[in-house]
Amino acid sequence: MATSLPGTHHSLTDPAQKPEPGLRVWVPVLVMMTCSWLSYIDRQALAVISPMVLKDTGLTAADYADAVSAFSIAYMIGNPLWGSLLDFMGLRAGMLIAVGIWTIASASHAWMTGLLGFAAARALLGFGEGATFPGGLRTAADSLPLSKQSRGMGISYSGASIGAIVAPLVVTPIALRFGWRAAFIATGLLGCLWLIVWWFVARAPLLPPGTRKTGKITWPDMRERRFWLLVVNFGLGGAALGPTLYLSPLYLNRVIGLSQGQLGKILWIPALIWELGYYFWGWIGDRFVRDNPRPIRLYLLLTVLALVPAFTTQVTSWPVVLAFFSWAMFIAVGFIVMSLHLGARAYARDQTGMVAGVGSGAWSAVVAILMIIYGRWFDRQLYSWIFISLSVIPIFGTALWYWIGRSPEKAQHELARP
Repeated sequence: MATSLPGTHHSLTDPAQKPEPGLRVWVPVLVMMTCSWLSYIDRQALAVISPMVLKDTGLTAADYADAVSAFSIAYMIGNPLWGSLLDFMGLRAGMLIAVGIWTIASASHAWMTGLLGFAAARALLGFGEGATFPGGLRTAADSLPLSKQSRGMGISYSGASIGAIVAPLVVTPIALRFGWRAAFIATGLLGCLWLIVWWFVARAPLLPPGTRKTGKITWPDMRERRFWLLVVNFGLGGAALGPTLYLSPLYLNRVIGLSQGQLGKILWIPALIWELGYYFWGWIGDRFVRDNPRPIRLYLLLTVLALVPAFTTQVTSWPVVLAFFSWAMFIAVGFIVMSLHLGARAYARDQTGMVAGVGSGAWSAVVAILMIIYGRWFDRQLYSWIFISLSVIPIFGTALWYWIGRSPEKAQHELARP
């Protein structure tokens, strides 16, 4: 295996590695796409049917937000931990364990009645799902040539938005027909099915030899600039994605007046735009940012475009509100894809799982804090505060990203320290 000094710029792919011919090279990435698809069905099930759950259990919006924050905190911890564990034990065993944990957690929601129960179930779900994106980035880095890795990462991550598209179309009819508890049992069954598929697929020749375990655990060094560049880029730039996902059903229900049945028919639309964003920004990364460690103009553009959803509360038409939600998610994905594109090239190849873990963990920390605040603002009907703050946060993220990396020569010297 080719080696490099810690922090030096490098190719994600071992130069000696030869990808499988034809379409087979994409199979591992497509399998990981179904993993992120499953994770977001499990994650979004509670958000999609939150009006029903809150009405039946008597939970407030603040209680709901606290349960979501429990997920985000555990997800924050799980991402860097699973990123390093996957680098250590390999994708096959690591993903079997992780998906097994979150499958149990997802199904357990069916037996919860109060805040503590939901918070515990969400926390276990968040911890298990922490392996999703580290696994996806590790698979793309190991199985694809450099010229296709941003697209491969985009595809493996895009299952998340596909899951968010499918969740309201699948979960809502089950909940309306059999009750909301049955919806969580159904998501648990989907997890069992994925585990069976992974057991047979995650082996040679479909899973390339490059995805074998490294036999060592690597941890990020918080003294390095590359760590903080990844943290502020992913965590603050992509912050709007989480609250938009979790609060849009409640906003459309309580403020715009849409019923649970109507929500089930339209909530796939923002998720579809989110899905397209992975492919679009992945293409942008491969086409225009491949050799540029500081795409300042692109980040300035993303920051300006992120301001648009601040005007969400100025309209009452549900198609326009839905368009604002879709736009917020599309731009947030741009920050996320670019942060991983740059972050994966700042670390050694055998640390790519850790890179995804650090980025997703930072994002989860930001979302956990925001949801605690926004849940209380939601109960007080301070909706404009929510959307304005979500639009302003990327400004701080971009400013910090620019300031931290303001001296590329000095930063590169620091990154090359043993």
